[in-house]
Amino acid sequence: MELSKRLQAVADMVTAGRNVADVGCDHGYVSIYLMQRRIANRVYAMDVNRGPLGRAAEHVAEAGLSEKISIRLSDGANALSAGEADCMVVAGMGGRLMTRILSDAAERNLVFEELVLQPQSEPFKVRQYLWENGYYIADEKMVFEDGKYYQIIKALRGREIELEQADQLTYEAYACYGKVLLQKQDNVAMDYLAFELLKCDEIYQHILEKQTRAQADTLLALEQKRKVIAHAQRIGESYGKN
Repeated sequence: MELSKRLQAVADMVTAGRNVADVGCDHGYVSIYLMQRRIANRVYAMDVNRGPLGRAAEHVAEAGLSEKISIRLSDGANALSAGEADCMVVAGMGGRLMTRILSDAAERNLVFEELVLQPQSEPFKVRQYLWENGYYIADEKMVFEDGKYYQIIKALRGREIELEQADQLTYEAYACYGKVLLQKQDNVAMDYLAFELLKCDEIYQHILEKQTRAQADTLLALEQKRKVIAHAQRIGESYGKN
């Protein structure tokens, strides 16, 4: 079994010694990796789809880890009981669905000391949820694989104090592109900012050339996004000079 670069980066974010809920486990590769590398003490591999979950059970059995990895049919973390896991991993889902899973878990009084999240879209929604619900972002990584960029977020319980004094532009830059990624000048993240800025400019120019009244709002939104990207780049550059 060989993990993709994206999923290995997700698994390697988990702090050693945790009991992990792997939500949306698909074929169980992250769960198996966590046990084989002795990162996790125990894993609860959960998925809402019976097909992938069945294959996960087969892979876990083949790896000889059936006693250490519990396979559960579950919508989000609904099949998890309070106290079973202190870390939740959610990878490969849209940001909106991810925040719904986190919210549902909180309503069931499931408390996680650590969250490792890899949203496929709308990472700003995930970061905003974390900041508003008692988590701070301890680490982040960006991976480029098969022509796509993936943001990986590790959050711990606590306050994101620096945000309390951030202006609106800085807040948006952190939410969209990651405070930690910018502060440590992650090379892939810096490439991503340049890519996003180029893409934004191309769309802006295309609309400008064929502008209609209906597209005026889109131009304003693109201009705001461009400001946020440029500000994020300046943040990264400023940390490089320190």
